[in-house]
Amino acid sequence: MTVKDLIERFGMHLAAGRQGLDKEIKGGYCGDLLSDVMGNSPQGCVWLTIQTHQNIVTAAVIREMAAIILTGGKTPDEETLQKADEEGMPVLLWPGTSYDLAGRLYSDEGIKN
Repeated sequence: MTVKDLIERFGMHLAAGRQGLDKEIKGGYCGDLLSDVMGNSPQGCVWLTIQTHQNIVTAAVIREMAAIILTGGKTPDEETLQKADEEGMPVLLWPGTSYDLAGRLYSDEGIKN
């Protein structure tokens, strides 16, 4: 599944990073502690987080993620959006909880690590 497919299936809003829509999703990761994400997230994953600052883009690029999904109705600041566009890192918005989305991705869509 690509990031574009994910957006279409779940009706997510693309906030930034349109250049990365063709990235293949290879798994998922949930976490809000950057040191944990940097040490443990798999390459090609979608990252579910409530963090909105621009450091999330840096972490996602370094870990070669497919996309960042901000959950819980969180919205990124302008610096985060600008950095995501510069890096081609999709930032998606989801109104529900990380728990709900992770369960749906795992069971319904078959996105597993």
